[in-house]
Amino acid sequence: MKTKITTNLWKYLSIIAAISFTIGGIASAEEAPPETPLWDAYVKTVAEEGEFEGDADALFAEAQALIEAEVDLDPAADAAFVSDVYPSTSGYGTFLVNNLWLLVSAFLVFTMHLGFSTLESGLTQSKNTVNILFKNVFIIAAGLLTYYFFGFNTHYPGFEEGSLGIFSWGGMASVAEGTMIANQTELYAGYTWWTDFIFQAMFAATAATIVSGAVAERIKLSSFMIYTVLLVGVLYPIVGSWHWGTGFLQGGGFLSGLFEDGFYDFAGSTVVHAFGGFAALACVIILGPRAGKYSKDGGIKPILGSNMPLATIGVFLLWLGWFGFNGGSVLNADANLVSFVFVTTALAAAGGAVGAIIISWLFLKKPDLSMALNGILAGLVGITAGADAISIPAAILVGLIAGVIVVFSIVALDKLKIDDPVGAISVHGTCGLWGTWAVGIFGDANLLVQVIGSLIVAGVAFGFSAIVFTILKGTLGIRVGEETEAKGLDVEEHGAPAYAQTSTLTATPEPAVATVEA
Repeated sequence: MKTKITTNLWKYLSIIAAISFTIGGIASAEEAPPETPLWDAYVKTVAEEGEFEGDADALFAEAQALIEAEVDLDPAADAAFVSDVYPSTSGYGTFLVNNLWLLVSAFLVFTMHLGFSTLESGLTQSKNTVNILFKNVFIIAAGLLTYYFFGFNTHYPGFEEGSLGIFSWGGMASVAEGTMIANQTELYAGYTWWTDFIFQAMFAATAATIVSGAVAERIKLSSFMIYTVLLVGVLYPIVGSWHWGTGFLQGGGFLSGLFEDGFYDFAGSTVVHAFGGFAALACVIILGPRAGKYSKDGGIKPILGSNMPLATIGVFLLWLGWFGFNGGSVLNADANLVSFVFVTTALAAAGGAVGAIIISWLFLKKPDLSMALNGILAGLVGITAGADAISIPAAILVGLIAGVIVVFSIVALDKLKIDDPVGAISVHGTCGLWGTWAVGIFGDANLLVQVIGSLIVAGVAFGFSAIVFTILKGTLGIRVGEETEAKGLDVEEHGAPAYAQTSTLTATPEPAVATVEA
């Protein structure tokens, strides 16, 4: 009996061992790297400094198979393929056009920083122009550097399954050896890794330029610079990752049930504009109004802009840049969709201008140029969330309503003694919310999700800015002295006015006299 049991036991163990061996063999076969004879030959060709003369598409397919199997590519062959062979593949033409369009869009978004600079300079007093321009120079420089060192990879962290979808720290932007094909060809996207970086980096600095205009003419420069680095370098990439980095606003993470339908913000009505607008609101509340703006009896004293032609140029530059802001957000050169986004963007801006002109003329009794200019910007901010998702007639209506809203918002904030010299809070904050909600009204997005998502972003931007500004106020101080504010920040903080009134010559040169020798 005992021998029989032992025999059966060995029999069962043999069967289990055979099954295990078979499964192991299958698993090993599945894990084996793909056969890539063409790629292997290419590696030798590169090592021998020869030229590849085979089928570029077939070679690309084998490289793709190795990448998908997570096999490390030979660094030299990887780099050589991208520079020498990839341009010969059948899909390179489409990739080139898509990549070029995104680079052009990045350039257009860059011009928006010039637009912000001229708009802010025109709507503020001339004695503070150098200060305005200096801040805008610092913003783009600091924004690009911080985005390179840690912002880009924090913005797009690739949240892991089961994570909260809130934060994942990213290191310096880079393309490692052996990953050129994975990052610099269509395997990455319709554009290269570096094109993606520079396009998104131009967006990153925009949030701080919004704040710059709202706190103009009384902010202490050093405190503003510290705040800018924290806002653009740290908070913006984190908040942006919640939506564009597939965080919790896209149905992942701890609010997956609430955001199952996905928060929709095509190019950033909330993630960029409302974020910057509500950050500015917190800063302005803590900073306080400009000296003399409000009287003790509650009266409002207008502080006129110094250069309305310059402000107008700024708005038209911003309008031009917005075609890259929204059109580039298509992320490829799709002829149909890019042209559609251009039209919705342009018509929403026009609608915003008309809405602001009509309402300001009716209620303020005069056709106000500054309101018309802010109406254009309000329409642009309003359409940014849904430029690709709502109809053209709806886009006009979204812009028109944004133009109306911005006038009432500017007037309401003034009555609350919240001093915003350029109307940035109303344009970007108020109209950013409206544009995001409009996608739920005129598009297919879930309105409740749109409202909750936008309020979360706005609330975080407001809370973060309030905390940072309160700390700065208690340590370094955030406001210049009364004498500096009265004389102007240009001379007091920078040592030079924007518009010199006298010549630098100390002596008048004698006129040249012609002499004729006899």
